Amino acid sequence: MALEDPRPDFTTLRELRIVAEATAGHASPSEMMYPGGPLSDGGLLAPGDAVAENAGPGGRRPEWLKVRIGAGSTYADTRRVLRAEALNTVCEEARCPNQGECWALGTATFMILGSVCTRNCGFCAIDTGRPPITDLDEPRRVAEATKLMNLKHVVITMVARDDLPDGGARMVAETIGQIRLENPGTSIEVLISDLNGRPDDIRTVVEARPDILNHNVETVPRLQKPVRRRARWDRSVSVLTHGRGVAAEIGFDGLVTKTGMMLGLGETWDEVVEAMHLLHEAQVDVLTIGQYLRPSQQHLPLVKYYTPAEFMSLRRIGLEMGFKHVQSGPLVRSSYHAAEQVPGRETAAAV
Repeated sequence: MALEDPRPDFTTLRELRIVAEATAGHASPSEMMYPGGPLSDGGLLAPGDAVAENAGPGGRRPEWLKVRIGAGSTYADTRRVLRAEALNTVCEEARCPNQGECWALGTATFMILGSVCTRNCGFCAIDTGRPPITDLDEPRRVAEATKLMNLKHVVITMVARDDLPDGGARMVAETIGQIRLENPGTSIEVLISDLNGRPDDIRTVVEARPDILNHNVETVPRLQKPVRRRARWDRSVSVLTHGRGVAAEIGFDGLVTKTGMMLGLGETWDEVVEAMHLLHEAQVDVLTIGQYLRPSQQHLPLVKYYTPAEFMSLRRIGLEMGFKHVQSGPLVRSSYHAAEQVPGRETAAAV
């Protein structure tokens, strides 16, 4: 008689989406990142398309944007679990440049509340439309997957769900609670939508006590409308300031607030530095800065590639301003070295 498999039945996890984000060494080959070839905008240039002002010959992306594919036992184990449990991954489907290091470090980002967003931001490749029925069992399955993958740090992100009365806040809080029950040693970051700025829904998330509350402003104030369309700078910042206020009210002093920006959409250097000042004045703890890479011809055009030296300079400026942690680099994404931003886990991080 065959022994019964003691593991949970993860065949229903097909609808979980996992995003892996982090990066370190950059090396060829780059096909994982550039479907269609390493031309500007992922090989999606058409006649008449603008070429980034500092692109290489033929519109090619700079060498510093090439990445290595992951290796190592932890990476391989993570990949094996994902295959065995039939998990769909955004990091693979979108050829995320950072999945190798992220999986090798034992970190991952789950995207909950489906894969269809109610918004249509100019930079984002996530599908837009009418989301399917919300899967109320998803928090439990995310917690089980976190345990099975032995994750040290987990990031829970979400699509915008303007169709739900609370924007999905209760599902985020429930997911945090389920992970705490199954994996008490795993630190948790939530990367949430702006929840339309509703104080009660922000409170719902913060009262679940994530280690890091993250909401991205994405770009400088001047470009909010073309880049984010249905979002506003002041409302995004209020998510973090109100979250900090709720944490103080309930005695949760360990909450870390975090946001991120993309560069290359037409902002000026001075606008970037001014945006950083505004975020520091709002008492944001952690800032991530990365390069915008155009997903398709239907998305906003790429104006400029920032150099590693420019990103390093912004990191120095941010630390001098007083941010507790700044990650700044061409391939930095919102969850880059996210575990280091949890109090007590600080390490020296390279750009």
